[in-house]
This record gives sequence, C-alpha cells and structure tokens, in this order.
Amino acid sequence: MKKHSGMRPHDIVILLKIAAKGSEKWYMKDLSHELSISASEVSESINRSKFAGLIAPDKKHLMRLALCDFLEYGLRYVYPQQPGALVRGIPTAHSAPPLNTIIVSNEHYVWPYAKGELRGQAIEPLYPTVIEAVRKDEKLHELLALVDGLRVGRAREKAIAIKELKLRILKEDANFDRTMTI
Repeated sequence: MKKHSGMRPHDIVILLKIAAKGSEKWYMKDLSHELSISASEVSESINRSKFAGLIAPDKKHLMRLALCDFLEYGLRYVYPQQPGALVRGIPTAHSAPPLNTIIVSNEHYVWPYAKGELRGQAIEPLYPTVIEAVRKDEKLHELLALVDGLRVGRAREKAIAIKELKLRILKEDANFDRTMTI
C-alpha cells in the first residue's frame, strides 16, 4: 500500500456512494463505473479510508459513525467552499432535496452544469464526475447535497444537514438507536 498522504475529496464521494447503497453488496468495479472514477483510484481511496478508520479493515463495511463524525466536525475545514458566480446547474445544499423541503430561501446553490434546471451561486462539487453520478442516483444526490449544506450553510442549515445525514447514513448501523435524539 502507498504511503497515506491524507484524504482526497473523491474519497468522500466514494464513501457516500457506499452509504447510499445501504445494505446492498458493493464491489469496487461497480463504484468505479457508477462514479466514473478509475478502478485504481477507487482502490487507493478505499485504502486511504481504511487507514483513516472510515472503512473497516475487511474493506467491505463502512464505519458509519466515524464517517458521520468526520462529516460533522472535519469536512468544512478540510474541503471548505465559498459560493461563486451565478450559473446554471444542478441544485445542491439547501436548494436540493431534502433540505429544500425544510429550508425556504431565495438564494440558490448549484453545481455548474450547462443543462441544469436552476440558476444559482456556483458550488464546486467534491469531484468533477459528481454531476454524472447524481443524475443516476437520487440517494447519492441527497447525501452530497447535505454535505454541501455542511460546507456552505449557516449554523441552522448545518444543524439540519447533519441531522439528515445521520438519519440516512446510520440507518443501516445495527448499533444505531433510532429513538435517540440527533
């Protein structure tokens, strides 16, 4: 294994894709195809995530609580984002489900995409192929939009986003107590 030199943005995309699959079995080659990320990059990403404690040593199980902790406490510092120019694109953050049903705003955030249906401030996606991937996977779109809520949201948006992320990511964890307040 190569020396661990820190997580990369597409590692988060890969981890969220695994989370979106829930209890469905997954293979690295499928992740590669579905995310348009090379198989070698997926393999290296899984190794980095294992080293970071976000994937179990067997490289098959997501460490869901650790991922939620990283997203809540570290993501906005490691992958910060400032909204950019007004562009056409795919909705993200509070402009996309599920946050758009909870938060009403005249400001919209989008991942730049010429064929997008919404105009808003540009948010750079964690990886360039995110747009292709979310057009095929609604659950992944929700998770990545929630992550962008953490990256660019205000305190209220961040609190709602982490609550929604935990509900989606931890639901497959046998140790997750659904009665607890998040």
